[in-house]
Amino acid sequence: MTIERRTLITAMGGLTMFAGLTGSRTWAQTMASKSLGAYPFTLGVASGDPAPDGFVIWTRLATRPLEHGGGMPMRAVPVGWEVAEDEGFTRIVASGSELARPELGHSVHVEVGGLKPAARYWYRFSAAGEMSGVGTVRSAPAAGARTDRLRLGVAGCQHYEAGLFTAYRHLSQEPDLDAIFHYGDYIYEGAAGKTCPATGVGPDRRKTCLREHVGDEIYTLDDYRRRYAQYKTDPDLQAAHASAAFLSSFDDHEVDNNWAGDDDQDATPRELFRLRRFAAMQAWYENMPVRRAQFPAAGLLRMHRRIDYGDLVRVHVLDTRQYRSGQICGAEANDRCLPIADPSRPSIIGPAQQAWLEEGLGNGMRWNLLAQQVMVIPLLYPPSRGAGRTNLDSWSGYPASRERLVRAIQDRKLTNVVIATGDVHQHHAGVVPARDDAWDGPAVATEFVSSSISSGGDGVVLADSWKDVPAENPHCRLFDARRGYQIFDIGRDNWRTDVRVVDRVTTPGGALSTAARFVVEQGRPALGVA
Repeated sequence: MTIERRTLITAMGGLTMFAGLTGSRTWAQTMASKSLGAYPFTLGVASGDPAPDGFVIWTRLATRPLEHGGGMPMRAVPVGWEVAEDEGFTRIVASGSELARPELGHSVHVEVGGLKPAARYWYRFSAAGEMSGVGTVRSAPAAGARTDRLRLGVAGCQHYEAGLFTAYRHLSQEPDLDAIFHYGDYIYEGAAGKTCPATGVGPDRRKTCLREHVGDEIYTLDDYRRRYAQYKTDPDLQAAHASAAFLSSFDDHEVDNNWAGDDDQDATPRELFRLRRFAAMQAWYENMPVRRAQFPAAGLLRMHRRIDYGDLVRVHVLDTRQYRSGQICGAEANDRCLPIADPSRPSIIGPAQQAWLEEGLGNGMRWNLLAQQVMVIPLLYPPSRGAGRTNLDSWSGYPASRERLVRAIQDRKLTNVVIATGDVHQHHAGVVPARDDAWDGPAVATEFVSSSISSGGDGVVLADSWKDVPAENPHCRLFDARRGYQIFDIGRDNWRTDVRVVDRVTTPGGALSTAARFVVEQGRPALGVA
Protein backbone atom coordinates (compact mmCIF):
# COMPACT_ATOMS: atom_id res chain seq x y z
CA MET A 1 0.00 0.00 0.00
CA THR A 2 1.15 3.53 -0.71
CA ILE A 3 1.36 5.55 2.52
CA GLU A 4 0.85 9.30 2.24
CA ARG A 5 1.27 12.17 4.69
CA ARG A 6 -1.55 14.63 4.20
CA THR A 7 -2.72 17.68 6.06
CA LEU A 8 -6.32 17.10 7.17
CA ILE A 9 -7.42 20.51 8.43
CA THR A 10 -6.50 23.39 10.66
CA ALA A 11 -8.92 23.85 13.53
CA MET A 12 -9.28 24.93 17.15
CA GLY A 13 -6.39 27.25 17.86
CA GLY A 14 -4.31 26.40 14.83
CA LEU A 15 -3.92 22.71 15.64
CA THR A 16 -2.83 20.81 12.52
CA MET A 17 -3.81 17.18 12.23
CA PHE A 18 -2.32 14.71 9.79
CA ALA A 19 -4.42 11.99 8.17
CA GLY A 20 -1.46 10.05 6.73
CA LEU A 21 0.95 7.70 8.42
CA THR A 22 4.28 8.73 9.84
CA GLY A 23 7.14 6.30 9.70
CA SER A 24 8.15 3.51 7.39
CA ARG A 25 6.26 1.02 5.29
CA THR A 26 7.54 -1.73 7.61
CA TRP A 27 6.02 0.01 10.64
CA ALA A 28 2.68 0.30 8.85
CA GLN A 29 2.67 -3.36 7.89
CA THR A 30 3.52 -4.38 11.45
CA MET A 31 0.72 -2.27 12.94
CA ALA A 32 -1.79 -3.46 10.33
CA SER A 33 -1.12 -7.08 11.28
CA LYS A 34 -1.71 -6.55 15.02
CA SER A 35 -4.93 -8.17 16.12
CA LEU A 36 -7.67 -5.98 17.55
CA GLY A 37 -9.17 -8.92 19.42
CA ALA A 38 -12.49 -8.91 17.56
CA TYR A 39 -14.08 -7.95 14.25
CA PRO A 40 -13.57 -4.16 13.80
CA PHE A 41 -16.18 -3.36 11.10
CA THR A 42 -19.27 -3.77 13.28
CA LEU A 43 -20.60 -0.34 12.21
CA GLY A 44 -20.60 -1.11 8.50
CA VAL A 45 -19.41 0.99 5.58
CA ALA A 46 -20.86 4.00 3.79
CA SER A 47 -20.31 6.40 0.92
CA GLY A 48 -21.38 9.95 0.26
CA ASP A 49 -21.23 13.25 -1.64
CA PRO A 50 -20.52 12.01 -5.18
CA ALA A 51 -18.49 14.12 -7.59
CA PRO A 52 -17.78 13.49 -11.29
CA ASP A 53 -14.41 11.92 -10.45
CA GLY A 54 -15.29 10.09 -7.24
CA PHE A 55 -16.94 10.18 -3.82
CA VAL A 56 -16.30 9.74 -0.11
CA ILE A 57 -16.06 6.28 1.42
CA TRP A 58 -16.33 5.84 5.17
CA THR A 59 -15.98 3.35 7.97
CA ARG A 60 -15.41 3.50 11.72
CA LEU A 61 -13.62 0.80 13.65
CA ALA A 62 -15.32 -0.58 16.76
CA THR A 63 -14.74 -4.06 18.12
CA ARG A 64 -17.19 -3.57 21.03
CA PRO A 65 -19.39 -0.69 19.86
CA LEU A 66 -21.15 0.12 23.14
CA GLU A 67 -18.04 0.19 25.28
CA HIS A 68 -15.87 3.23 25.93
CA GLY A 69 -13.83 3.96 22.82
CA GLY A 70 -15.75 1.30 20.91
CA GLY A 71 -13.48 -1.32 22.43
CA MET A 72 -10.58 0.00 20.38
CA PRO A 73 -7.03 0.52 21.65
CA MET A 74 -6.14 4.18 22.12
CA ARG A 75 -3.76 4.26 19.19
CA ALA A 76 -3.97 4.92 15.49
CA VAL A 77 -4.84 1.87 13.40
CA PRO A 78 -3.98 1.57 9.67
CA VAL A 79 -6.96 0.84 7.46
CA GLY A 80 -6.63 -0.27 3.85
CA TRP A 81 -9.26 0.54 1.22
CA GLU A 82 -10.04 -0.58 -2.32
CA VAL A 83 -12.40 0.64 -5.04
CA ALA A 84 -13.26 -1.65 -7.94
CA GLU A 85 -15.31 -1.64 -11.12
CA ASP A 86 -16.87 -4.98 -10.23
CA GLU A 87 -18.36 -6.55 -7.12
CA GLY A 88 -15.78 -9.33 -7.17
CA PHE A 89 -12.88 -6.82 -7.02
CA THR A 90 -11.11 -8.27 -10.02
CA ARG A 91 -10.73 -4.77 -11.54
CA ILE A 92 -9.42 -2.56 -8.73
CA VAL A 93 -9.08 1.05 -9.88
CA ALA A 94 -8.03 2.81 -6.65
CA SER A 95 -6.56 1.74 -3.32
CA GLY A 96 -4.61 3.09 -0.40
CA SER A 97 -4.30 3.30 3.36
CA GLU A 98 -5.49 5.75 5.99
CA LEU A 99 -5.15 6.01 9.75
CA ALA A 100 -8.18 5.45 11.95
CA ARG A 101 -7.31 7.79 14.79
CA PRO A 102 -8.71 7.74 18.34
CA GLU A 103 -9.04 11.55 18.14
CA LEU A 104 -11.78 10.98 15.53
CA GLY A 105 -13.38 7.93 17.11
CA HIS A 106 -11.35 5.63 14.82
CA SER A 107 -13.33 6.85 11.81
CA VAL A 108 -11.94 6.95 8.28
CA HIS A 109 -13.03 9.34 5.52
CA VAL A 110 -11.43 8.69 2.13
CA GLU A 111 -12.05 11.18 -0.68
CA VAL A 112 -11.61 8.97 -3.71
CA GLY A 113 -10.77 10.79 -6.95
CA GLY A 114 -9.55 10.10 -10.47
CA LEU A 115 -12.52 7.90 -11.41
CA LYS A 116 -14.92 7.95 -14.35
CA PRO A 117 -18.09 10.06 -14.18
CA ALA A 118 -21.56 8.48 -13.98
CA ALA A 119 -20.10 5.04 -13.22
CA ARG A 120 -20.90 2.44 -10.57
CA TYR A 121 -18.15 1.23 -8.25
CA TRP A 122 -17.74 -1.12 -5.29
CA TYR A 123 -15.57 -0.47 -2.24
CA ARG A 124 -14.33 -2.20 0.92
CA PHE A 125 -11.89 -1.74 3.81
CA SER A 126 -9.41 -3.94 5.66
CA ALA A 127 -7.76 -3.68 9.08
CA ALA A 128 -5.82 -6.04 11.34
CA GLY A 129 -6.31 -8.96 8.96
CA GLU A 130 -10.09 -8.47 8.74
CA MET A 131 -12.18 -7.39 5.73
CA SER A 132 -15.26 -5.18 5.85
CA GLY A 133 -18.48 -5.73 4.01
CA VAL A 134 -18.84 -4.29 0.50
CA GLY A 135 -20.67 -1.12 -0.47
CA THR A 136 -21.62 0.23 -3.87
CA VAL A 137 -21.70 3.84 -5.04
CA ARG A 138 -22.13 5.77 -8.26
CA SER A 139 -20.07 8.82 -9.24
CA ALA A 140 -21.85 11.93 -10.48
CA PRO A 141 -22.08 12.82 -14.17
CA ALA A 142 -19.46 15.14 -15.62
CA ALA A 143 -20.01 18.81 -14.90
CA GLY A 144 -22.54 20.24 -17.36
CA ALA A 145 -22.99 16.92 -19.18
CA ARG A 146 -26.45 16.21 -20.51
CA THR A 147 -28.10 13.95 -17.94
CA ASP A 148 -31.49 12.40 -18.60
CA ARG A 149 -32.33 10.73 -15.30
CA LEU A 150 -31.54 10.77 -11.60
CA ARG A 151 -33.06 8.57 -8.91
CA LEU A 152 -32.85 9.74 -5.29
CA GLY A 153 -34.17 8.33 -2.03
CA VAL A 154 -35.25 10.61 0.84
CA ALA A 155 -35.23 9.38 4.45
CA GLY A 156 -34.56 10.33 8.06
CA CYS A 157 -36.02 10.60 11.59
CA GLN A 158 -34.96 7.17 12.84
CA HIS A 159 -35.70 6.95 16.56
CA TYR A 160 -34.10 3.72 17.77
CA GLU A 161 -36.59 3.14 20.59
CA ALA A 162 -39.72 3.99 18.60
CA GLY A 163 -39.50 1.23 16.03
CA LEU A 164 -37.46 -1.01 13.79
CA PHE A 165 -35.59 0.31 10.75
CA THR A 166 -37.55 -1.93 8.39
CA ALA A 167 -38.05 0.89 5.89
CA TYR A 168 -34.27 1.09 5.42
CA ARG A 169 -34.18 -2.55 4.35
CA HIS A 170 -36.78 -1.79 1.68
CA LEU A 171 -34.92 1.37 0.65
CA SER A 172 -31.70 -0.61 0.23
CA GLN A 173 -33.53 -2.82 -2.29
CA GLU A 174 -34.81 0.04 -4.46
CA PRO A 175 -33.32 -0.42 -7.93
CA ASP A 176 -30.83 1.93 -9.53
CA LEU A 177 -30.50 4.57 -6.79
CA ASP A 178 -27.98 7.33 -7.41
CA ALA A 179 -28.04 8.63 -3.83
CA ILE A 180 -30.12 8.99 -0.65
CA PHE A 181 -30.73 12.39 0.93
CA HIS A 182 -30.84 12.04 4.71
CA TYR A 183 -32.65 15.06 6.13
CA GLY A 184 -31.53 14.56 9.72
CA ASP A 185 -32.44 13.13 13.12
CA TYR A 186 -30.03 10.28 12.50
CA ILE A 187 -29.85 9.73 16.25
CA TYR A 188 -32.01 10.84 19.19
CA GLU A 189 -30.40 12.28 22.28
CA GLY A 190 -32.80 11.14 25.01
CA ALA A 191 -32.22 8.78 27.91
CA ALA A 192 -33.01 5.07 27.74
CA GLY A 193 -36.74 4.35 27.79
CA LYS A 194 -37.79 8.00 27.64
CA THR A 195 -39.80 7.81 24.42
CA CYS A 196 -40.77 4.18 24.05
CA PRO A 197 -44.04 3.71 22.12
CA ALA A 198 -47.28 2.96 23.95
CA THR A 199 -49.05 -0.31 23.19
CA GLY A 200 -52.40 -1.74 24.20
CA VAL A 201 -55.67 0.04 24.98
CA GLY A 202 -57.47 1.22 28.11
CA PRO A 203 -56.07 -0.07 31.40
CA ASP A 204 -53.66 -2.31 29.47
CA ARG A 205 -52.06 0.61 27.65
CA ARG A 206 -48.42 1.02 28.66
CA LYS A 207 -45.07 1.97 27.26
CA THR A 208 -43.06 -0.91 25.91
CA CYS A 209 -39.55 -0.59 24.54
CA LEU A 210 -38.82 -2.66 21.46
CA ARG A 211 -35.20 -1.79 22.12
CA GLU A 212 -33.66 0.83 24.37
CA HIS A 213 -30.99 3.44 24.14
CA VAL A 214 -27.91 2.73 26.19
CA GLY A 215 -27.36 5.28 28.92
CA ASP A 216 -28.79 8.60 29.99
CA GLU A 217 -29.32 11.70 27.85
CA ILE A 218 -26.15 12.39 25.90
CA TYR A 219 -23.91 15.42 26.44
CA THR A 220 -20.25 14.47 25.97
CA LEU A 221 -18.31 13.39 22.91
CA ASP A 222 -18.09 9.84 24.25
CA ASP A 223 -21.87 9.85 24.80
CA TYR A 224 -22.58 10.90 21.23
CA ARG A 225 -20.07 8.42 19.82
CA ARG A 226 -21.72 5.55 21.68
CA ARG A 227 -25.21 6.62 20.58
CA TYR A 228 -24.12 6.70 16.91
CA ALA A 229 -22.49 3.31 17.37
CA GLN A 230 -25.70 1.85 18.78
CA TYR A 231 -27.72 3.10 15.81
CA LYS A 232 -25.12 1.99 13.28
CA THR A 233 -25.17 -1.61 14.52
CA ASP A 234 -28.66 -1.90 13.01
CA PRO A 235 -28.37 -4.21 9.95
CA ASP A 236 -31.13 -2.44 7.99
CA LEU A 237 -29.42 0.93 8.34
CA GLN A 238 -26.12 -0.67 7.32
CA ALA A 239 -27.81 -2.14 4.25
CA ALA A 240 -29.10 1.28 3.19
CA HIS A 241 -25.66 2.84 3.57
CA ALA A 242 -24.04 0.05 1.56
CA SER A 243 -26.57 0.45 -1.28
CA ALA A 244 -25.96 4.07 -2.32
CA ALA A 245 -24.22 7.31 -1.47
CA PHE A 246 -25.79 9.37 1.32
CA LEU A 247 -26.16 13.14 1.04
CA SER A 248 -26.07 13.70 4.79
CA SER A 249 -27.47 16.61 6.75
CA PHE A 250 -28.51 17.08 10.37
CA ASP A 251 -31.54 18.47 12.15
CA ASP A 252 -32.14 18.95 15.88
CA HIS A 253 -31.84 15.55 17.56
CA GLU A 254 -28.22 15.15 16.49
CA VAL A 255 -27.67 17.74 19.25
CA ASP A 256 -30.84 18.44 21.27
CA ASN A 257 -34.54 18.78 20.48
CA ASN A 258 -35.48 22.08 18.78
CA TRP A 259 -32.11 23.77 19.24
CA ALA A 260 -31.60 26.97 17.27
CA GLY A 261 -28.25 28.65 16.77
CA ASP A 262 -26.68 29.16 20.19
CA ASP A 263 -29.84 28.25 22.12
CA ASP A 264 -31.38 25.02 23.29
CA GLN A 265 -34.99 24.62 24.38
CA ASP A 266 -34.11 24.70 28.10
CA ALA A 267 -32.45 28.13 28.17
CA THR A 268 -29.10 26.55 29.07
CA PRO A 269 -26.34 29.19 29.32
CA ARG A 270 -25.07 29.65 25.78
CA GLU A 271 -21.42 29.02 26.63
CA LEU A 272 -22.41 25.61 28.03
CA PHE A 273 -24.70 24.71 25.17
CA ARG A 274 -21.91 25.53 22.71
CA LEU A 275 -19.75 22.87 24.38
CA ARG A 276 -22.47 20.27 23.92
CA ARG A 277 -23.11 21.37 20.33
CA PHE A 278 -19.44 21.12 19.41
CA ALA A 279 -19.19 17.60 20.83
CA ALA A 280 -22.29 16.66 18.84
CA MET A 281 -20.89 18.21 15.66
CA GLN A 282 -17.62 16.32 15.97
CA ALA A 283 -19.52 13.07 16.48
CA TRP A 284 -21.71 13.84 13.44
CA TYR A 285 -18.63 14.37 11.29
CA GLU A 286 -16.99 11.19 12.59
CA ASN A 287 -20.03 9.10 11.71
CA MET A 288 -21.15 10.56 8.37
CA PRO A 289 -19.62 9.92 4.91
CA VAL A 290 -18.79 13.58 4.30
CA ARG A 291 -15.74 15.47 3.05
CA ARG A 292 -13.00 17.22 5.00
CA ALA A 293 -14.74 20.49 4.11
CA GLN A 294 -17.33 19.47 6.71
CA PHE A 295 -14.77 19.04 9.49
CA PRO A 296 -15.93 20.99 12.60
CA ALA A 297 -13.88 24.05 13.43
CA ALA A 298 -14.22 27.04 15.75
CA GLY A 299 -17.34 25.58 17.33
CA LEU A 300 -19.29 25.18 14.07
CA LEU A 301 -19.48 22.82 11.12
CA ARG A 302 -20.19 23.86 7.54
CA MET A 303 -22.89 21.44 6.52
CA HIS A 304 -24.47 23.44 3.67
CA ARG A 305 -22.98 22.57 0.30
CA ARG A 306 -23.89 21.89 -3.35
CA ILE A 307 -23.82 18.62 -5.27
CA ASP A 308 -24.40 18.77 -9.03
CA TYR A 309 -25.62 16.00 -11.30
CA GLY A 310 -24.59 17.00 -14.83
CA ASP A 311 -27.00 19.58 -16.23
CA LEU A 312 -30.04 17.92 -14.65
CA VAL A 313 -30.12 18.73 -10.92
CA ARG A 314 -28.26 20.97 -8.51
CA VAL A 315 -28.75 19.78 -4.93
CA HIS A 316 -28.48 22.63 -2.42
CA VAL A 317 -28.03 20.95 0.98
CA LEU A 318 -29.19 23.59 3.49
CA ASP A 319 -28.56 24.07 7.21
CA THR A 320 -31.65 25.32 9.05
CA ARG A 321 -30.19 24.94 12.58
CA GLN A 322 -26.76 26.49 13.10
CA TYR A 323 -27.46 29.94 11.67
CA ARG A 324 -30.91 30.63 13.11
CA SER A 325 -31.34 33.98 14.84
CA GLY A 326 -32.62 32.05 17.85
CA GLN A 327 -35.70 30.19 18.99
CA ILE A 328 -39.13 31.62 18.29
CA CYS A 329 -41.28 32.09 21.40
CA GLY A 330 -43.81 29.29 21.83
CA ALA A 331 -46.10 28.34 24.68
CA GLU A 332 -43.16 28.25 27.11
CA ALA A 333 -41.42 31.51 26.31
CA ASN A 334 -38.14 32.46 27.98
CA ASP A 335 -36.21 35.69 28.21
CA ARG A 336 -34.12 34.82 25.13
CA CYS A 337 -36.76 33.67 22.62
CA LEU A 338 -37.80 35.83 19.67
CA PRO A 339 -41.36 36.94 18.90
CA ILE A 340 -42.50 35.61 15.54
CA ALA A 341 -43.04 39.20 14.33
CA ASP A 342 -39.76 40.51 15.79
CA PRO A 343 -38.73 43.73 14.01
CA SER A 344 -35.23 42.30 13.60
CA ARG A 345 -36.81 39.79 11.17
CA PRO A 346 -35.45 36.49 12.55
CA SER A 347 -33.71 34.25 10.02
CA ILE A 348 -33.71 30.45 9.80
CA ILE A 349 -30.62 30.15 7.56
CA GLY A 350 -28.73 33.39 8.31
CA PRO A 351 -27.62 36.11 5.89
CA ALA A 352 -24.40 34.43 4.70
CA GLN A 353 -26.13 31.16 3.80
CA GLN A 354 -28.99 33.13 2.22
CA ALA A 355 -26.48 34.89 -0.06
CA TRP A 356 -24.77 31.57 -0.82
CA LEU A 357 -28.12 30.01 -1.77
CA GLU A 358 -29.14 32.93 -3.97
CA GLU A 359 -25.82 32.82 -5.80
CA GLY A 360 -26.17 29.08 -6.37
CA LEU A 361 -29.70 29.34 -7.73
CA GLY A 362 -28.35 31.24 -10.72
CA ASN A 363 -27.52 28.22 -12.89
CA GLY A 364 -28.60 26.50 -16.08
CA MET A 365 -29.80 23.30 -14.43
CA ARG A 366 -33.11 21.73 -15.36
CA TRP A 367 -34.00 21.43 -11.65
CA ASN A 368 -32.98 22.97 -8.33
CA LEU A 369 -33.47 20.72 -5.30
CA LEU A 370 -33.42 22.38 -1.89
CA ALA A 371 -32.51 19.47 0.39
CA GLN A 372 -33.26 20.64 3.92
CA GLN A 373 -34.80 19.78 7.25
CA VAL A 374 -38.03 21.58 8.25
CA MET A 375 -41.20 22.44 6.34
CA VAL A 376 -41.21 25.52 4.14
CA ILE A 377 -44.90 25.44 3.23
CA PRO A 378 -47.18 27.04 5.84
CA LEU A 379 -49.49 24.52 7.50
CA LEU A 380 -52.40 24.93 9.87
CA TYR A 381 -52.30 22.10 12.40
CA PRO A 382 -55.27 20.62 14.35
CA PRO A 383 -56.64 22.75 17.22
CA SER A 384 -55.69 19.92 19.58
CA ARG A 385 -51.97 20.41 18.93
CA GLY A 386 -50.51 21.40 22.28
CA ALA A 387 -47.77 23.57 20.79
CA GLY A 388 -50.26 25.60 18.75
CA ARG A 389 -51.63 25.47 15.22
CA THR A 390 -48.39 26.80 13.69
CA ASN A 391 -45.14 24.85 13.83
CA LEU A 392 -42.77 27.56 15.05
CA ASP A 393 -39.79 25.22 14.66
CA SER A 394 -40.28 25.31 10.87
CA TRP A 395 -40.01 28.12 8.29
CA SER A 396 -43.44 29.23 9.55
CA GLY A 397 -41.69 30.45 12.69
CA TYR A 398 -39.41 32.56 10.48
CA PRO A 399 -41.81 34.06 7.89
CA ALA A 400 -39.29 36.72 6.86
CA SER A 401 -36.92 33.96 5.76
CA ARG A 402 -39.66 32.35 3.71
CA GLU A 403 -40.40 35.72 2.11
CA ARG A 404 -36.73 36.10 1.18
CA LEU A 405 -36.67 32.61 -0.33
CA VAL A 406 -39.83 33.28 -2.35
CA ARG A 407 -38.42 36.58 -3.57
CA ALA A 408 -35.10 34.96 -4.57
CA ILE A 409 -36.98 32.39 -6.66
CA GLN A 410 -39.23 35.04 -8.23
CA ASP A 411 -36.38 37.47 -8.98
CA ARG A 412 -34.63 34.75 -10.98
CA LYS A 413 -37.88 33.71 -12.66
CA LEU A 414 -37.27 30.13 -11.57
CA THR A 415 -40.03 27.59 -12.12
CA ASN A 416 -37.93 24.50 -11.40
CA VAL A 417 -37.47 24.54 -7.60
CA VAL A 418 -38.38 21.42 -5.61
CA ILE A 419 -37.89 21.15 -1.84
CA ALA A 420 -37.20 17.94 0.10
CA THR A 421 -38.00 17.99 3.81
CA GLY A 422 -38.55 15.75 6.83
CA ASP A 423 -38.87 16.43 10.57
CA VAL A 424 -42.65 16.11 11.17
CA HIS A 425 -43.02 12.29 10.88
CA GLN A 426 -45.68 12.61 8.19
CA HIS A 427 -45.74 12.44 4.43
CA HIS A 428 -46.90 15.70 2.84
CA ALA A 429 -46.87 17.00 -0.71
CA GLY A 430 -47.70 20.59 -1.50
CA VAL A 431 -46.65 23.90 -3.00
CA VAL A 432 -45.07 27.00 -1.52
CA PRO A 433 -47.54 29.88 -2.05
CA ALA A 434 -46.20 33.10 -3.49
CA ARG A 435 -48.06 34.94 -0.71
CA ASP A 436 -48.58 33.90 2.90
CA ASP A 437 -52.11 35.28 2.83
CA ALA A 438 -53.15 33.35 -0.29
CA TRP A 439 -52.42 29.67 0.17
CA ASP A 440 -54.63 28.71 -2.77
CA GLY A 441 -53.02 31.29 -5.04
CA PRO A 442 -49.97 31.11 -7.33
CA ALA A 443 -47.06 28.92 -6.21
CA VAL A 444 -43.30 29.36 -6.54
CA ALA A 445 -42.00 25.88 -5.61
CA THR A 446 -43.08 22.32 -4.88
CA GLU A 447 -42.32 20.61 -1.58
CA PHE A 448 -42.24 16.94 -0.64
CA VAL A 449 -42.10 16.11 3.07
CA SER A 450 -40.99 12.57 3.84
CA SER A 451 -42.23 10.72 6.91
CA SER A 452 -39.95 9.07 9.44
CA ILE A 453 -38.17 5.73 9.28
CA SER A 454 -39.36 4.82 12.78
CA SER A 455 -40.05 7.94 14.88
CA GLY A 456 -43.63 7.96 16.08
CA GLY A 457 -44.18 4.21 15.94
CA ASP A 458 -46.47 2.57 13.43
CA GLY A 459 -48.51 5.67 12.60
CA VAL A 460 -51.83 6.00 10.77
CA VAL A 461 -52.95 7.37 7.43
CA LEU A 462 -54.90 10.27 8.98
CA ALA A 463 -55.62 10.56 12.69
CA ASP A 464 -59.14 11.55 13.75
CA SER A 465 -57.86 14.85 15.07
CA TRP A 466 -56.58 15.67 11.56
CA LYS A 467 -59.85 15.09 9.69
CA ASP A 468 -60.47 18.82 9.07
CA VAL A 469 -56.86 19.72 8.34
CA PRO A 470 -56.77 18.94 4.58
CA ALA A 471 -59.64 21.35 3.88
CA GLU A 472 -57.85 24.09 5.81
CA ASN A 473 -54.67 23.63 3.76
CA PRO A 474 -55.62 23.76 0.05
CA HIS A 475 -51.98 24.01 -1.01
CA CYS A 476 -51.13 20.61 0.57
CA ARG A 477 -52.30 17.44 -1.18
CA LEU A 478 -51.03 14.63 1.05
CA PHE A 479 -51.46 13.76 4.74
CA ASP A 480 -50.14 10.33 5.68
CA ALA A 481 -48.57 9.59 9.08
CA ARG A 482 -47.26 6.11 8.33
CA ARG A 483 -43.55 5.39 8.42
CA GLY A 484 -41.50 5.17 5.23
CA TYR A 485 -39.47 7.15 2.71
CA GLN A 486 -39.80 8.76 -0.72
CA ILE A 487 -38.24 8.15 -4.11
CA PHE A 488 -37.54 10.98 -6.55
CA ASP A 489 -37.37 9.80 -10.16
CA ILE A 490 -36.14 12.90 -11.97
CA GLY A 491 -36.24 13.32 -15.74
CA ARG A 492 -35.58 16.34 -17.89
CA ASP A 493 -39.25 17.29 -18.26
CA ASN A 494 -40.94 15.50 -15.37
CA TRP A 495 -40.20 14.86 -11.71
CA ARG A 496 -42.01 11.87 -10.19
CA THR A 497 -42.22 11.28 -6.45
CA ASP A 498 -43.26 7.88 -5.11
CA VAL A 499 -44.38 7.87 -1.48
CA ARG A 500 -43.43 4.54 0.13
CA VAL A 501 -44.94 3.38 3.43
CA VAL A 502 -44.52 0.33 5.66
CA ASP A 503 -47.52 -1.05 7.53
CA ARG A 504 -45.69 -1.43 10.85
CA VAL A 505 -42.35 -0.85 12.56
CA THR A 506 -43.16 -2.08 16.08
CA THR A 507 -42.85 -5.72 14.97
CA PRO A 508 -40.59 -7.29 12.36
CA GLY A 509 -41.59 -7.89 8.76
CA GLY A 510 -43.36 -4.65 7.91
CA ALA A 511 -44.70 -4.75 4.34
CA LEU A 512 -43.96 -1.99 1.82
CA SER A 513 -46.52 -0.28 -0.39
CA THR A 514 -46.80 2.90 -2.44
CA ALA A 515 -49.23 5.33 -0.83
CA ALA A 516 -49.18 7.99 -3.57
CA ARG A 517 -47.44 9.14 -6.74
CA PHE A 518 -47.04 12.75 -7.81
CA VAL A 519 -45.64 14.40 -10.92
CA VAL A 520 -44.16 17.87 -11.27
CA GLU A 521 -43.77 19.24 -14.78
CA GLN A 522 -40.61 21.14 -15.55
CA GLY A 523 -41.44 24.85 -15.58
CA ARG A 524 -44.62 24.52 -13.52
CA PRO A 525 -44.54 24.48 -9.68
CA ALA A 526 -47.66 22.39 -9.12
CA LEU A 527 -48.60 18.82 -8.21
CA GLY A 528 -50.04 16.32 -10.63
CA VAL A 529 -51.07 12.77 -9.76
CA ALA A 530 -49.18 10.02 -11.58
